[in-house]
Amino acid sequence: MTQRTWLITGISSGFGRHLTTQLLARGDRVIGTVRDLTKVADLIAQYPETFHAELLDVTNTDAIGRLVEHCFDRFERIDVVISNAGYGLFGAAEELSDAQIEQMIATNLVGSIQLIRAVIPHLRSQGGGRILQLSSYGGQVAFAGNSLYHATKWGIEGFVESVAQEVAGFGIGMTIVEPGGARTEFRYGSAQVAKLMSIYDDTPAHAFLRMLDPANGLAAGDPARMAARMIESVDQHPAPLRMVLGSQALDSTISTLRKRLADFEAQTARAASTDFPVGQ
Repeated sequence: MTQRTWLITGISSGFGRHLTTQLLARGDRVIGTVRDLTKVADLIAQYPETFHAELLDVTNTDAIGRLVEHCFDRFERIDVVISNAGYGLFGAAEELSDAQIEQMIATNLVGSIQLIRAVIPHLRSQGGGRILQLSSYGGQVAFAGNSLYHATKWGIEGFVESVAQEVAGFGIGMTIVEPGGARTEFRYGSAQVAKLMSIYDDTPAHAFLRMLDPANGLAAGDPARMAARMIESVDQHPAPLRMVLGSQALDSTISTLRKRLADFEAQTARAASTDFPVGQ
């Protein structure tokens, strides 16, 4: 197997950590970004030749640009870029603070956009490569109490779907990864919760509180198996535009899209009624 070089953001935990350990175990080289090097001290010690940790806050656009330039200068070729850094924020829309909104958009949406923009010229000049963007089935399905998270995931999915068409001719494949619930720190550790208002306690806006409590049952998704499927997807040609991981996520996505399609089809006559008559 030919050794690949991967650039992955946000590898201190969750999918990023699983992706990194699996790739290193099979002999690939990983450039992984973190905000705290102590979180990956074990990987630095275990894989001194193939693991390269870099400090990065994805809300710093200038830092993203500098990191990308540094990595391509040092390693010459990067085969796969995985935009993984992100987190969850839960609460009704009016419970969220301005600072929470700005931070989430800067991390989950703008950070991902700027990383992709920064790597495209390098992938294009080297003749191609792959970009995987971590999204969620929440990029297709919306739930109460998740409005800002959905805003970032629906936003990045539209961006990637457009950019994928722009760069396909340069040999750059792009995949939106849409995992369902998984047993990672995203749900059971790093998820942030707004300052809750009691008025929403008996409404769907606070239903997420049950999901965040492991005592109510753990998510069905195995993050290690999900990471393995992401890695395997790099060998698919052409690159799959979307990849849903988790049976519940796929069922929910299909059900939602069927309802959405039926709603659109019911509007056929009204939509046509706004056109100019044929020939005018």
